[in-house]
Amino acid sequence: MKQVFLGMALLWATAVHAEGASSRLDEVLKSGTLRVCTTGDYRPYSLLRADGSFEGIDIDLAQSLAKSLNVKLELVKATWPTLMADFTAGKCEVAVGGVSVTLERQKRAFFSDVLEVDGKTPITRCDNAQRFQHIVDIDRPDVRVIVNPGGTNEKFARQYLPHANLIVYPDNVTIFKQIAEGKADVMVTDASETRLQQKLNPGLCAVNPDKPLQYGEKAFLLPRGDGVFKAYVDQWLHLAKANGEYRATVDKWLK
Repeated sequence: MKQVFLGMALLWATAVHAEGASSRLDEVLKSGTLRVCTTGDYRPYSLLRADGSFEGIDIDLAQSLAKSLNVKLELVKATWPTLMADFTAGKCEVAVGGVSVTLERQKRAFFSDVLEVDGKTPITRCDNAQRFQHIVDIDRPDVRVIVNPGGTNEKFARQYLPHANLIVYPDNVTIFKQIAEGKADVMVTDASETRLQQKLNPGLCAVNPDKPLQYGEKAFLLPRGDGVFKAYVDQWLHLAKANGEYRATVDKWLK
């Protein structure tokens, strides 16, 4: 069934791009460089190290994608508030780093096939875990909810937690220390991130990460309208999952 779908996708890509039309795939092959935007502030997907290099699940996957094209990988630093503007301005061909699939983003770009199914989950100090089991437990004026600006975490908080005491904190790398130090009560973020952060921050606990508060998916952001490039990225991802490379990359960072 998957092969049938891929074959249909390739036919669709051919139909979208008339003979002679240019694709980012051709441009990348010609330039010898694949430019990838990433925020570098979202473990385990993308983290900017002190030495200026990036690491994480999506960084390794971007390296694999570039290698499959036999081109150099160029990582372009972005922020969540400016990610879509940078991407649609043509600063990169792909955006990675734990990017959630949303309809708002779909209006302006394509997504690759889904990397992982995820969802929004609370993380708090372990002694508060029983206190924040449901949205109604968090959506209270006496609960300090901390979020990083510009992404789906802030959107979730503003939509579903309008009565909570919302704290917008600009540094997504140190944001969990604010909870550990008692400066905030809870953060609602992706389940995969909560699982990692409870390992990195003793005393913090993910609350029911296997039963998230909201369904979510993660994928690579791709240029709108370029079916040829999307078909290539999806085929690369399909093969990476089929041969075990994808799962080995994820397990490297999460296990």
